[in-house]
Amino acid sequence: MRETIFTVPIDKTGWKVQDGSGAVQFSWNYDSSREQLLNLYEKGKRRQWDAKIRIDWDLEIDHSNPLGSSDEMIPLFGSPTWTKLSQKNKIELRRHIVAWQFSQFLHGEQGALICASKIVQTVPELDAKYYAATQVFDEARHMEVYSTYLDKLGLAYPINPNLKSLLEDVLTDSRWDMTYLGMQVLIEGLALAAFGLIRNFTTNELGRTITAYVMQDEARHVTFGRNALKDFYPQLSSAERQEREEFAAEACLSMRDRFLSEEVWATLGYDVSECVNWMKNSPGQIQFRSFLFMRIVPILRDIGLWGPTIRESFEKMGIIGFADTDVDEMMKDDEAQANAFDKRRVNQVRETIAAAESDSPGLDLT
Repeated sequence: MRETIFTVPIDKTGWKVQDGSGAVQFSWNYDSSREQLLNLYEKGKRRQWDAKIRIDWDLEIDHSNPLGSSDEMIPLFGSPTWTKLSQKNKIELRRHIVAWQFSQFLHGEQGALICASKIVQTVPELDAKYYAATQVFDEARHMEVYSTYLDKLGLAYPINPNLKSLLEDVLTDSRWDMTYLGMQVLIEGLALAAFGLIRNFTTNELGRTITAYVMQDEARHVTFGRNALKDFYPQLSSAERQEREEFAAEACLSMRDRFLSEEVWATLGYDVSECVNWMKNSPGQIQFRSFLFMRIVPILRDIGLWGPTIRESFEKMGIIGFADTDVDEMMKDDEAQANAFDKRRVNQVRETIAAAESDSPGLDLT
């Protein structure tokens, strides 16, 4: 709707309603002008999907190795604790690791659902409200997917304390850009990297399919936050940007520690301090946790949070080298891989129908 048809100038009609989490902002300017966000909104509308139809839930999960992964993919592989485990204990560990991973994905998706709904309320621009509305439904669907998967696995974990703390910080901050930064860029950027490991290095078809489809959505969400903040952060003062850098640096440290998995070691009765020491010092685990920031680092640089604080923190974490990573190419690959899973699914359905028709020829009613 054109701004010129209003009887009163739009800049005279602003309206904010205060609730417990900050100002709910209404916008009467329906002339959305940011093409990038509108394109994401159009893509978000087209890419809605039904989890009950798109995913073949008849695919089995082998409870002795739910993701079909090699021993090298187990975080404790090669540790003193690992050498003490019987084959039965190793099978139990595999199931608990996957249950813990997918439980955190589920809890993170609920956090994303609430954050996206908060963005609809608090962001001032209408084009951002449009897109965030599509994300609300995406996140609800992701919760359905991970909840259904965990039901099939028969085991789940509560939310990790580090993830809970970060979500609390994001949800209690009344500034809309902090919701974008905390959820769209940091939490979902890290989740995309973790999803990528499952999609690319495991063999179970159900786990890989779920992950590929969720990644297709999440890539749009991260792009949404990136585009919105890239427009907004140049408008902030150096002190305001410094505050956001400090938040991002602290959040990245918290997210790194989230993957120490203390809850799993405690649940299984392992020596938690021994396991955590291995996780912190094993070269393989250090490399794994560094990989999780492959998308976050270049995005923070791109949106303008690249001062001394964030660079020094990333130097200490050993992840500064990701600054030149081509995130756009990674997002394109996420899209392509999800489409490849779709093609295989379509072909499987067609083959099933063809087999059924050949086995049951139609009755001759003449």
